[in-house]
Amino acid sequence: MMNTSQQKTKTKTRYINPYLGGVLLGLVLIAANFISGRGLGASGAAKSTIVAAVETVSPKHAENATFYKEYSASHPEGPMKAWLVFQMLGVIAGAFLSGAVFNRLKLKVEHSPKITSRKRIIFAILGGILFGFGSQLGRGCTSGSALSGMAVLSYGGFISMAFIFGTAYALAYFVRKNWI
Repeated sequence: MMNTSQQKTKTKTRYINPYLGGVLLGLVLIAANFISGRGLGASGAAKSTIVAAVETVSPKHAENATFYKEYSASHPEGPMKAWLVFQMLGVIAGAFLSGAVFNRLKLKVEHSPKITSRKRIIFAILGGILFGFGSQLGRGCTSGSALSGMAVLSYGGFISMAFIFGTAYALAYFVRKNWI
């Protein structure tokens, strides 16, 4: 008969080894560059989705605003046919498939016992907004600017990654009570 700790070990959620995951991510980056001639990124897909939504909801505004006009001119086939939109659909499908295969498809909010689910969601939304704003200032998200940039030995990619992690370490002390 199994004791409680053995049962917890048996039912513990399994994740990929982080070193193997890092190597696989590197191989995906290399494959993306060689196969498509482009790196990976997520902020471009969000931008395409926003442009498509604005063009649908308020076409006059999209025609008159410089940002939307310039974006539409650089994507004559339409914003939703951009490479990054299809990449993000693949990421979503892959995440769903991974969750299904490893029995992790659950709707839950993970957080420290020291905070509530509501506070965790608020921090996630605020962090997402700040990250989205920063990705536009930096001309790309961590995937596009840092990872893909480093994969092609871009000086800017290394600087982006250094500042992303440097900022995270500098701020970790102030927000750690929300996670541990």
